[in-house]
Formats: sequence, structure tokens, C-alpha cells
Amino acid sequence: MIYTVTLNPSLDYLVRTDALRPGALCRTREERLYPGGKGVNVSLVCAALGLPTRALGFIAGRTGAMFASLLADTGVEYDFCRLERGMTRINVKISAHEQTGLNGAGPAIPADALERLADTLDTLGGDDWLVLSGSVPADVPADIYARLLGRVRGRGVRTLVDAAGDALKNALPCAPDLVKLGLNELDALVGGAPRTPAGLAACARELQAAGARSVLIALDGAGAVFVPASGSALYLAPAAAEDAAQPVGAGSAMSAGWIYARTYGFSVPETVRFAAAAAGAAAQADWLPGRAAIEAAFRRIGQPEEIE
Repeated sequence: MIYTVTLNPSLDYLVRTDALRPGALCRTREERLYPGGKGVNVSLVCAALGLPTRALGFIAGRTGAMFASLLADTGVEYDFCRLERGMTRINVKISAHEQTGLNGAGPAIPADALERLADTLDTLGGDDWLVLSGSVPADVPADIYARLLGRVRGRGVRTLVDAAGDALKNALPCAPDLVKLGLNELDALVGGAPRTPAGLAACARELQAAGARSVLIALDGAGAVFVPASGSALYLAPAAAEDAAQPVGAGSAMSAGWIYARTYGFSVPETVRFAAAAAGAAAQADWLPGRAAIEAAFRRIGQPEEIE
């Protein structure tokens, strides 16, 4: 089972308009409402690929009830802690000639609710993945991901962390099996990452020195740099440039693609290729990609190269 944790899930309200003019009345030509949040998106793509998955986290208020209803419609299993106060956030994504986002804050999460979430991890074992993905709310301790990793340590659970800032930094000493991050998150950790494959690999090794086992860096345009716990680093060139339909979920799709490939015994190069294909398919999708779109992207994308 792939368990995903999303501390601050969202209702994602995706809007398309011909023009976004601040200060003026703008009319939409398309509107969609989806259950969202990084970990939730990982679960949704895993489910599309046929993997069993359960989404964990927190919901609150009427928006939380709507979120749960929409997620139930997808068929994804979930076990969210319901908070007594606040409301699940609404994230607005407006697509005109480019995409503009406005993300809500979400509810306050008390300490006892965090402990209830940690308790749900006590059943995980050697056949399971734990994916900790997304931002940490301001009122939640920055070491929360480290605490959750510690909760499953020593039980054979495979772990993936896709986070930023102090939440990621604090999680590194817990030796997550895979750290997946983008260029912006890497820049924040190392003070500005070079944009050459060898330079990015060197930065990834800094994260490994801090405790991470393997590191996957997502590049713009569906490329990637992967540095394994042992063996040669790999660079996958970006796919042929296409205008992205929307960028929401590309990073989560990459994580889901990685888990799928490792679950089915792909080689390391093919795993990197499949993960990048999932991200590329997400960038071209109206929402999140289905299996057919990911497999089509996989056939188009090239083979990764070793980094000198």
C-alpha cells in the first residue's frame, strides 16, 4: 500500500479565462473543482496506475466535507483526521496566457491531531510506502516530517519526501529512501544550485551527506537528475518543449511514477525515465494524467545518460 500524507490538502479550483485583468471583471470560459494537495495528487496518480493507495492528512469544515466527497468519487481510499475548527483551504488556479495561483492558508492543526495522524502509521510494514509531500502549515512544527519518518523507522517501510525548507532539512537525517525536489527547493537548501547536470548532481550529494539515500531533482520540461545511494548519477534531458496545459501536479506525478516503476522492478534508468514521463504527461493534462498518457510519454522520452 502507498500511504500519502498531506498536512494541508485543498479544494483546487481551476479556472480558464481569455484574459486576466487585475481590477476588472473577468469572466471564465471553463471551471473545474478537484481534491488537491501534493500528497493527494500522488495518491490519485498512483491509483490511475493501478497501485493501492490511501491518503492521510487533515480536513475541516464544509470545504473539508466537499473535499472528502470529491476524493471518494475518484475511488482513492482515505483516512483524514477531521478537525473541529477552521476549513480546508481553497486553492485558485487561473489559466489565461499563463497560470496564476492563489493558495489558501488552511486550518490550524493542534498537537493532539498530529499525534492521531502519527498513530495511523503504526500499522505500516515492509510492503508499504510512506510519502510525505507538500508544505507544512505555519503552526505545525518544522520537524513534523522527521517525527513521522521516525515513527516508521526500522519496520522496512520505504519512504519518499517531497518538501521544502526546514521541513525537508529536518527530515534528511532520518534517511528517507528518496528525496524528490525541484530546482527552487534545491536552491533554497544549497544557496543557489548550478544548472549543469554535474553541478546538480554535486548538490544532490550534499543532501546525501546530510542523510538522504537517493535524490531525484525535477527539471523544467520533464527532465531529471538522479543520484542513487550507490552507483552512477544519471541525467535525463528534458523532453521536446511543448506548451504546458497547466503545471499543477507534475511533481506529484513524478513521485507516483517513481513508486510505480520501483514497485514493478524497473531498472534504475527506466525508473528515472518513467518518473519523468509521468511529470511530462501531467504538464500536458487538463488535471492529472491517466495511465495511457503516462505510458505514451514514456515511449517518447529518451534514455538517461550517466553524469561524468
